[in-house]
Amino acid sequence: MSTTVNFEDQNVLGMICGVNDSNIPYLENLLDTTIYVRGVDISYDGENRSVSQMFQSLMKRLEKLAKAGVPIAESEIFMEYQSLLTEMQFPEAEEAAASDPASLTINLGNRSVFPKSRTQKKYLEAIANSQITFAGGPAGTGKTFLAVAYSLSQIISGRKQKLILSRPVVEAGESLGFLPGDLGQKLNPYLKPLYDSMEFLISPQMIKRLEDSSMIEISPLAYMRGRSLHHACIILDEAQNTTVEQMKMFLTRLGEDSTAIVTGDITQTDLPRNKVSGLVHAMSILQGIEGISFVNFHSQDVVRSRIVQRIVDAYEKNK
Repeated sequence: MSTTVNFEDQNVLGMICGVNDSNIPYLENLLDTTIYVRGVDISYDGENRSVSQMFQSLMKRLEKLAKAGVPIAESEIFMEYQSLLTEMQFPEAEEAAASDPASLTINLGNRSVFPKSRTQKKYLEAIANSQITFAGGPAGTGKTFLAVAYSLSQIISGRKQKLILSRPVVEAGESLGFLPGDLGQKLNPYLKPLYDSMEFLISPQMIKRLEDSSMIEISPLAYMRGRSLHHACIILDEAQNTTVEQMKMFLTRLGEDSTAIVTGDITQTDLPRNKVSGLVHAMSILQGIEGISFVNFHSQDVVRSRIVQRIVDAYEKNK
């Protein structure tokens, strides 16, 4: 017995299948079945009714993304698959999933960024509607990447005047003063993950122009003291490595029309054992304050790769 889904547009089917049908083996592995592509039809070969339903639903979701112009790769397929599994386990969540994550697409030049999970959708909505957004969770869930994408779109569109990138500098027995070069060169190793995200979205030449015009600024957390930040997007990354005092200092820098995005993974703190993480402390005492949102990512939201999700799950089970 086989189940066939027909596509009116062969280009849409081509996007789902990938270049030279490169997505087909991944789909077969995910659904544990054989898949055939003939003309504008894609078929599932098997008698399992639940898998057949999953196959049809997954194809419809991928078709919707493809028609929206979203490139289909393994990560998109996997997150749609994960979302369907969640709906099967928790039917009451189906209504929340009805809205299209791709409707929150951020366009930056030739790049389009959109939420790949329900939590990422909640995250982008929180950033857009709150002055301060805290995002906690494991590596690979898109916390920093989406924060950078949103912030870049704000300054390039003129809605904000400046993007400030900050991280606490935590190294055993080493300080910035002992590192060679100017401030930018000293901070480069710490801020490289943020620059990796920016370089994926816009060209290095554009980044340089934005830096030269002071629209992108890098600042170690310690240099924030005494400042008032207006009309800016501020990203504080690796916030699990802030102290309680540093976090309070950072949050009280926000001025008129500024948005702060605070990201971190409380399971990967580099603080001394006797120090309480400023991120943990803030997330415990600031609940319920208007204008502040909290988003918690989990291993199911990992979009970096399947192996990263398995690693996160393994560590969670062995706490």
